[in-house]
Amino acid sequence: MSLLEPGLARIRIKDLRLRTYIGIKDEEIRNQQDILINATILYPAADAVAVNEIEQALNYRTITKAMIAHVENNRFALLERLTQELLDVVMQHPQVQYAEVEVDKPHALRFAESVSIALSARR
Repeated sequence: MSLLEPGLARIRIKDLRLRTYIGIKDEEIRNQQDILINATILYPAADAVAVNEIEQALNYRTITKAMIAHVENNRFALLERLTQELLDVVMQHPQVQYAEVEVDKPHALRFAESVSIALSARR
């Protein structure tokens, strides 16, 4: 059973693996680390469905490229800050009704696969 409202599309960007400077230790400040980004975006897709033209759709490629540029061109002390800034990149698009962004930092803790922060926003 879907929890989507009629006419809303769910875009999922899965496992976007990037490298950036993230952390507060000297080693983390000096060396890039892998991060993994997942995003869920809801937007009204009735026009895109009706006319089958990219101009009527939310262009997830444009959003993904903006996320990549933001990560690659900045440094971050906290996962919370990075996650919020990526959420802001997504929410810049007026069509977006809801978005959730989760950022994983692999091997941030001993014995753990990763640590992640997830934040969401709604219009």
